[in-house]
Amino acid sequence: MTTSTTDRQAVDDLVHPSMPSGGAVAVTYLRVSTKEQAEKGDTDEGYSIPAQRQANRRKAEQLGATVIEEFVDAGESARKADRPELMRMIKYVAEHQVNYCIVHKVDRLARNRADDVTIHLALRDAGVMLVSASENIDETPSGMLLHGIMSSIAEFYSRNLATETVKGLSQKAAQGGTPNRAPIGYTNVGIRDERGREIRTVVVDAERAELVTWAFQVYASGRWTTTQLHRELVARGLTSPPTPKRPSKPIALSTMHRILTNPYYKGDVRYGGVTYKGSHTPIVAKEVWYQVQTVLDAHKSAADATQVHDHYLKGTVYCGQCGERLIITNARNRHGKVYPYFVCSGRHSGKNACTRQAMLIEDVEHLIERYYETIQVSGEMRQSLAGMLHAEFDHLMASESKELNRLATERDRLEDERMKVLQAHYAGAVPLDLLKIEQDRISAGLENIENRIAAHHDEYASARANVDDSLGLLANVAGIYQRCDDANRRLCNQAFFTRIFIDEDRETRVEYERPFGSLCNAEEQANALNWAAAACPGKKKSGEVQTFARVETLVEGLNLTTSG
Repeated sequence: MTTSTTDRQAVDDLVHPSMPSGGAVAVTYLRVSTKEQAEKGDTDEGYSIPAQRQANRRKAEQLGATVIEEFVDAGESARKADRPELMRMIKYVAEHQVNYCIVHKVDRLARNRADDVTIHLALRDAGVMLVSASENIDETPSGMLLHGIMSSIAEFYSRNLATETVKGLSQKAAQGGTPNRAPIGYTNVGIRDERGREIRTVVVDAERAELVTWAFQVYASGRWTTTQLHRELVARGLTSPPTPKRPSKPIALSTMHRILTNPYYKGDVRYGGVTYKGSHTPIVAKEVWYQVQTVLDAHKSAADATQVHDHYLKGTVYCGQCGERLIITNARNRHGKVYPYFVCSGRHSGKNACTRQAMLIEDVEHLIERYYETIQVSGEMRQSLAGMLHAEFDHLMASESKELNRLATERDRLEDERMKVLQAHYAGAVPLDLLKIEQDRISAGLENIENRIAAHHDEYASARANVDDSLGLLANVAGIYQRCDDANRRLCNQAFFTRIFIDEDRETRVEYERPFGSLCNAEEQANALNWAAAACPGKKKSGEVQTFARVETLVEGLNLTTSG
């Protein structure tokens, strides 16, 4: 039931009377930590504030003091000292004659010793005595001792509560739960278990999940910017879920990046810098989510910020003379026709003395298309490179057979030990509790060995697959690039090259991404042909020693070797 105007006026008359002509005067300070506490029971002040007010008034009567001003911080944490009403109270007592500052408890003022001391000194400098309505504190030595103890207890409670809260939320995340409010596309609900207890969980928001899933799918294509996607989602009716405090409204543009980078949608929970497997239902396929991250990174590295002059080569091509980035500018002839050019940003801004002339964007596009033709490998070269690298992998794996044999021997020993312990238990020599301890120890050792053996084979298998995939791309790279749309051409350029330099004489130079720098190197390709010739019986073996020495260098250049 809400407080009536008459009742409220009566309260105001009690706590805000006219300034007394004589006797002691006091101010009171009231506080609750959350807005929910301040609004319980459908009242303007909840339950706690009126209870604090009543206790403070009784204390004022015991002191023979008149309350002349009241300061209320509703929904303000004591962990911070810059609460508006607290600051106003300190200013008030500094400007008016006040004898007492009455609080219900010391922790209403502060929950750490530093703030408590600062506030207490400010009151004492103003000639105000701090009084607690429920604690026996005053300016006597015993009262000051009690004040210090209660303040320390309040600080301990606050810190311990925060620690336990974080611990509980971390444990919840580790078990797959959602420690925070569910993102758009999901909703927090309470369900009852078989014992009637309420359990907070997360379910898919059917109304919004479909739009979120669609957003990931279309953005993964590389044809959309976040601005375009936001505009389309708003048009399709994607809104934030309503809360008791805020109505539903269209999502903001800033929300788009948070949605697209949130691993929650692929089934993971991120809390405290750690990612856990969530128990909620994913609404985005993992492959789609990772493709979206690739597109986001591509747009970021290529300066794709939805500007007026945009192009798939922007952010990838550089001036061959000074090394500065090439930027886009539009020139208009006297007939009004616009010609887009790439110009050196160093010359354009006056940053250096570069004399690089502008080039039509169309000409730069053709230069890069022709460069892809020069790095495409023939079927013979692909076979030679693959054979040489796979032979080196076989050599590396054979050189590590000793370590694999040792692991296999240790695995056999642990298997035998587990059987002996089990037989000893059956014979009554090993009690059940000791059997469990031993079995856990042996199982942990076996799992570690199996993981090391599997990792050994998986790393080489991954390296071999990487070689085959990279060579497969190089075998058809010119045709692939020709057929790509602008978005995928951008991705191709970033996959193969870190930078593309356009020289003054229209020559193209590149800095390769791994492993293409090694696979496209003319010397390494010659070594591969020599190796292939040497590997065939009856063929001339000149340069064979040099070739095998270069093979290992090539594998290292591919960044594919394992640690063993």
